[in-house]
Amino acid sequence: MNLMSYVTYVFQAYFGYPKDKAHKLMLDVHHKGRATVSSGSREEMERDVQAMHGYGLWATLSQDR
Repeated sequence: MNLMSYVTYVFQAYFGYPKDKAHKLMLDVHHKGRATVSSGSREEMERDVQAMHGYGLWATLSQDR
């Protein structure tokens, strides 16, 4: 379990999102259990997933259909 402020901080620090966008994504995770926080090549996404794990956040990789 992570504090909402910490998740918002991670989204800002790692992805460079402005506070408002990071907060909205955090609320999506909080209420819906998931949010798409990044997109790109498989290699980029694998790097982002590992980074989120490094911050202690649960993250998965999925392909858009």
